[in-house]
Amino acid sequence: MKEASKRIFALTKRNLKEILREPVSLIFLLGLPLFLLVLFYYIFHNLTPQFEMQYLAPGIIAFSQAFLTLFVGLLMSMDRASAFLIRLYVTPAGSYEFIAGYMLAMLPVSLVQSVLFFITAGIIEPSFFSVNMIWGVLCSLITAMLYIGFGILFGSLCNEKAIGGIASIVISGQSVLSGMWFPLEGINKNVITVMNILPFRPSAQFIQHIVSGSDAVFDDIIKPLIIVLAYTVVITTAGILIYNVKMKRQ
Repeated sequence: MKEASKRIFALTKRNLKEILREPVSLIFLLGLPLFLLVLFYYIFHNLTPQFEMQYLAPGIIAFSQAFLTLFVGLLMSMDRASAFLIRLYVTPAGSYEFIAGYMLAMLPVSLVQSVLFFITAGIIEPSFFSVNMIWGVLCSLITAMLYIGFGILFGSLCNEKAIGGIASIVISGQSVLSGMWFPLEGINKNVITVMNILPFRPSAQFIQHIVSGSDAVFDDIIKPLIIVLAYTVVITTAGILIYNVKMKRQ
């Protein structure tokens, strides 16, 4: 167990260094959602409660986390295509250690996202600062695992040329099916049902309701959390199994 932990730590450290080698991508990962947060707040917050900071900032965090799918997928697919993983295959490390190294490397990035956006939200609207904001930062790491899981799945299945197109489906899904950019009044009930079943809207709602301190604990917090965790477990498990198969073939 001790040796496995050392290997996971070493892989996490290496993967984090690979991520930090692309500062332009990190600026895009943090800068674009931050720009949207400020832009949409000042344009729309007086028009509809949907763009008040307690709803907008958590929604932007869920949106920005969708880009983690692209980061993880690209890193994994590029490693699979290089000699790096081939050399590791002859070591005692198991597939779960490789996967853990990718997942743990992305959590600090997700944490920086949440802290940056929430602090910006508090600077714009000081009433946003609260204990619930701290809980929102911590709980956002749970939703981040969903998109990291997507990245593991796609990185195990696809090569680096296909990752961009596949990951854009998740990013578009989070943008369109989360309901954060438009009011849901008047939308067909069947469409809303589909939005509630898919993980995109629950991931945004979970953080929003944590931050707003909703009293409807089961409907607003536990139910979205269950949906997010269920998708995370299934998607990540599928990614690990596929990765293990590809590992044995190589």
